[in-house]
Amino acid sequence: MIPHERSLVEKWKDKPFAILGVNSDGTDAAEGLAKYREEAKTMGVTWRSFRDEGSTPKISDTWKVQGWPTLYFIDHEGVIRHKDVRDEAEMEKALADMIVAAETAAKSKKK
Repeated sequence: MIPHERSLVEKWKDKPFAILGVNSDGTDAAEGLAKYREEAKTMGVTWRSFRDEGSTPKISDTWKVQGWPTLYFIDHEGVIRHKDVRDEAEMEKALADMIVAAETAAKSKKK
């Protein structure tokens, strides 16, 4: 998924769009955290990514994550609009619609 996520970050770099990651790959240990950081660097992960093991309660518990990866699509109002859309075309459509809604809302606030 990372190559597609990286392309989304580039495609919408000037739009109201962000990716946040939460990792549960043994990053609670120094060795696991170092391994993750190296892999993220190699794969070109440029977005913020948090350690699930580094939070109390765990982010995955708060969000009731049952498996990895779990994808949440949260709009400009903080509402979850989609969950676990994995098909790239469907994902881009859902995100594009959310970006249009965010831009429309921002324009209406300026008036």
